[in-house]
This record gives sequence, C-alpha cells and structure tokens, in this order.
Amino acid sequence: MVRDRRRGRHPGRGPAPVTTTHSGGGLGPPGRLLVGTTSSAVPWEGSAGLPDGWPAAGSGSDTTTPGAAALTVWDVFGALPGRIADGTAPTTGAGGVERLDADLDLLAELGVRAHRVTLSWARLAPQGQVDPGGAGSDFYRRLLDGLRDRGIAPWVALHHWDLPLSLMEQGGWLARETAHRFADYAAAAAAAFGDRVAAWTTVDEPATVTALGYGVGIDAPGLTLLGGAFSAAHHQLLAHGHAVTALRAAGAVPVGIVNAHTVVRPHNPGSTADQAVARFVDLYLNRQFADPVLRGRYPRALHRSLPEMGDETLVHDGDLAVIGQPLDFYGVSWDHPLTVAAVPENRSVPFSLETPDGLPLTTTGRPVDPQGLQQTLSDLSRRYPDAPPLIVAASGGAFAARTDGADEDRIAFLDAHLAATEAAREAGSDVRAYFHRSLLDGWEWTDGWSARYGLVAVDRETGHRVRRPAFTHLQQRLAERPLQD
Repeated sequence: MVRDRRRGRHPGRGPAPVTTTHSGGGLGPPGRLLVGTTSSAVPWEGSAGLPDGWPAAGSGSDTTTPGAAALTVWDVFGALPGRIADGTAPTTGAGGVERLDADLDLLAELGVRAHRVTLSWARLAPQGQVDPGGAGSDFYRRLLDGLRDRGIAPWVALHHWDLPLSLMEQGGWLARETAHRFADYAAAAAAAFGDRVAAWTTVDEPATVTALGYGVGIDAPGLTLLGGAFSAAHHQLLAHGHAVTALRAAGAVPVGIVNAHTVVRPHNPGSTADQAVARFVDLYLNRQFADPVLRGRYPRALHRSLPEMGDETLVHDGDLAVIGQPLDFYGVSWDHPLTVAAVPENRSVPFSLETPDGLPLTTTGRPVDPQGLQQTLSDLSRRYPDAPPLIVAASGGAFAARTDGADEDRIAFLDAHLAATEAAREAGSDVRAYFHRSLLDGWEWTDGWSARYGLVAVDRETGHRVRRPAFTHLQQRLAERPLQD
C-alpha cells in the first residue's frame, strides 16, 4: 500500500471541530478530529480469567469451563514485595470481564464512535496457540460485537505490555523467536476477529518496556540490563514489522504502531552537560523507536552515545526493511515531559529526572504539559515529513477523587490536550484521532489502584461504577458537535 504523503494540511483554516464519526469511526480522511477512549487488557480485565459458567448466553460456544488467562510477566512482577505502589495485584482489574455489557453501555452513553481495546495474548492463547473456539476468543468476539452493535468502532491493539510468562521463560523480548511467535499470534487474531475491527495496532509503547522493564527494572519483567536492553527494543520492533506483514496478508487494515513519545528538556538550559543528556535521552526514548519505523534505520548517534548498547549483530539483514515497511497511521502515546540533569559520577545512568517548575502535577507526580503534546506532534511531522497520518493513541492524567465530587483537574487536562492536538493540526500536522485514557479506573501497572485515570470511577472492592463530571463534560462536548463533516 502506498502511503499518502503529507495529507491533511489545512493552511489558513481554524481548528477543526471535534466529531465522533468519519468512516464509521475508523481512520478517515483529513477533517474533523475523531475522539475516542481507551481500555487496556490488564487494567480493565485483570488477569484472573473468565468467571465460572462462561460463556454467557448467546456467545456462540458450548464451553462451560472458565477461560482462564495464562500467567503474564505482570502477574509475577506484581506479586513481588514493593513493586506496586499500593501493594495490589492485577487479579480482576476493573472487572471488565464480568461487567462487559454495562461498560459497553457506558461507552454508548458517552457518545464516542471509537474505542481502543487491547487483546490479551495470554487470554487468547493460554496454551501457546490461539484457540478460535476457546473462551478467550468468545470473550473478545462479544466485546467487539458489542462495540459494533452500539455504533462504536473497535480499534484493536494486539499487545500492551502483558507478555505471557511462558514466553518470558524462553527469553521474552531478549529472544528473537518471540518476534516470530508474535507474528503467529497476529495472524491468528486477524483470522479470528478481522471482520470486526476498524483499525489495528501491533505493539504499544516498546520504549517503556525496554527502558523500564529491561533497562532499569522498574516495570515487568524487572531486569536491569541498562544498555544491554537494546535486544528487547529491536525484537519488539521486529515483532511489530512481522505483525504488519501478517495483518496485511489477512486483509486486516488499517495498521499502525503505538510508540510512547515525550519531550526531553535540560534541567539547566545553560548547561552543556544537561543539554547533552537531554539529546541522549531523546535519542534513547524517542528516536530509537521512531527512526526504524519511519526511516528504516536506527539513529547512528544513539550508538555513538552509548557504545555498550548491545550487540548490533542482533540486527539481521532485512530486519529494518521489515520494521520500516509503510504504515497506514502512526500512534503516539503521550504522558508527560521529562526534565533531565547530568549526573556524570553515576556511570550506569548518568542523569537524573527532575521536577520542572511551573507545571501542575498529577497524583502520580507527573507534570501536566499539553504544550508538550503539541510540540511532540509538530516535531514528528517536521522530522518525518513522509510519515503516515498521526493519531494520539493514549493521553490522560491520574487525579485524586474529590470528596465534593469536583473533577476540574481531569476536565482541564482533557480540554487542554484536545486543544493542543487541534493546535498541532492547525500548524500542519496530519492528526486524525485522539483517544483519552481512559474510560474507567483500573489497575494501573506499578501504580496499582493509586492512580485514577477514568472518566468513570470504579470501586476496587465492589466494582461499582460512578460517572465523574469529566464523563458528562466530554459527553456534552461530543453532543454539541455535528455528527458529519
């Protein structure tokens, strides 16, 4: 498929209004911004498997035993003392398996026309291979059909961090074979669900997995390989490329990837050491993952900056052609900017992360900087002028529950980041969609239940859902806009 280059320029036009439809909630032509929401398998479903008595009536299967998901790296990592902020485990997450229909009704009430969901590799293939007739497949068919029945386009992510433990025991993302296993999984998912999906993404946030999971051990699987984590980076990108090939062979389009992007700033702009560290972190977190996908090569400066990054013979002939094959869109996951200061005496990680002055913070201590999102989108369009259209695949902030029920911080975050996305579009970036993280509170990785991202509050003990004011605010914003271009 030939990429349509530099689509969606609107010189001299004001920001396009928000809408919830174009091409049925899929990747439409340049025009109004598609706005949707997200849920991810572990935070929403958890990892405890399907309930007894599954499937529910009408699922199309006569299976009566629970369709338990296999263990993932997060099950094991989350059980280690001190790894999760509040000491909780994934277990049932937000209870999405048991409350599927009610959560789908919330989406319909909200008025979005697209919702990003993640498939759980461990739920679909608990024995290593996807079973099209298994309870895991039944659950996802019911999820996708339920979205479509409510007029909501399913955007499907194949993988978001929860690598099956069985694959980790064989090397995880350090093993090249995992990339080939992922391609098999992608092909099986496309065969099972392809006619139900509006858009596909392959891997979500490989930079986060590489840096935090394999580099410094903050996330699962908890390894501290530092520069040696390059093999995890390369094999995730290779998995992406092979998955694109598999999806296209199955006729599954449009296809993209989701990379985490951040703006990296020196703590002291006048310090040459801080400037150098900021350039390196930008290379490591941003360009190490964007350049191979969008340019078909790794940035040379990265390996000059960190020669011990790993054995470059890991990159076989033809790998970069697989990784860099054309995409239909490029997804950006935006969380917060980074401010870095040089710490040359620390040889392993020669910099520190600093809290910037003048920016509000979420409950997890992350700076809120919508201008950083605008800068990221504009920088991507400038640096990669032949890139496919962009989507903001995830953007959200965690804010404390107020005893008075107020939700100003979440509403302000949503409005400011939508405005930043529109500003990037007005400046020439071809951004087609914005997905807010997230519809519901859930088990948020190392933050556990201490980080509340949802437009809908979830009681961890009972699973009870309560619409926050931000839910009503977004509902009203969407309702005020015309449904057609």
